[in-house]
Amino acid sequence: MWIDRLKQIKARVLELEAQAADPNLPKSQARYQACLKELARLRPMVELFETRERTERELKETEAFLAGESKESELSHLYREECAKLAQKLADCDRRIEEKLLEGTDPDADRNIIVEIRAGTGGEEASLFARDLFRMYSRYAANHGLKVEVMNTSLTGKGGIKEIIFGVSGEDVYGQFRFESGTHRVQRVPETEASGRIHTSAATVAVLPEPTEVEIHLKPEDLRVDVCRSGGPGGQGVNTTDSAVQILHIPTGLIVRCQDERSQHKNKAKAFRVLRARLLEMERDKQSREISENRKKQVGTGDRSQKIRTYNFPDRRVTDHRIGLTLHSLPDIMDGGLDELVSALHKEDRMKRLKAGS
Repeated sequence: MWIDRLKQIKARVLELEAQAADPNLPKSQARYQACLKELARLRPMVELFETRERTERELKETEAFLAGESKESELSHLYREECAKLAQKLADCDRRIEEKLLEGTDPDADRNIIVEIRAGTGGEEASLFARDLFRMYSRYAANHGLKVEVMNTSLTGKGGIKEIIFGVSGEDVYGQFRFESGTHRVQRVPETEASGRIHTSAATVAVLPEPTEVEIHLKPEDLRVDVCRSGGPGGQGVNTTDSAVQILHIPTGLIVRCQDERSQHKNKAKAFRVLRARLLEMERDKQSREISENRKKQVGTGDRSQKIRTYNFPDRRVTDHRIGLTLHSLPDIMDGGLDELVSALHKEDRMKRLKAGS
């Protein structure tokens, strides 16, 4: 019963409040921020639980008064009305608590994320679409006060993006992006098409929760760090210094490369963040092959048949195939207006989880 779960959460809040009051805790900024973040997430559930407890007590007291009154008395009518109001308030509390508990069961709820976009089938047009997806997510993040930090970019000669890796940080980042993983398909006349024919291309998106250094500890002996000259179109000193960093994680064979910063130290720090995110994902995949967030299921092969969403430019519509939702507002969506899509996906997910008794 979720009542027991709420009692555990209440005890955890008391424990966190005691930690936050410890004058030594702010000396460790990472632990201090983690404590405050967890408190901010759990307190609303405790407040709802306390409201529910008060409402339940008031309902029992009112029912007791009602039992002592004559059915036809004026007070009896007032008590019945009050009982109905309190019963409705109690039901509303239960519904909101269930929703909060479902949100709170996600271990990644408080994490920042790393997003990887790659061009799939479709040649140059796929890389141009990958560029447009990055622009869409950047604007969506800006609309919600989130910070975007590019970690690595591989560009094409015509302004497209073969691959881009970027971090997103801020409040409820994972919740905003969690349903974007998968293959995105586009139908439009490419910039590179002279005959005006509509082409179908695809790009893949992976959303990776970002772990802390404590969660994923990297041993120096397991790493090979190479420094080399940055690649790319040149200009502004990008090719004049050995600032690009490539890290090989020897036990897994994972390779991460970052070169977007001029500073070798900044590129190295970003590469470590990407590596930790990929290792966390691999670790979870080992624990459960059925986990829906693992990278293989998110990204697939990049083939357009494995699609989660289609962007049809001639008809100005976007269709999310997981929930069967079609919106005729493609220009707004490509400009970062993803809110209606994100809201619908969250609603469907919540309904399924409530139905399943999660």
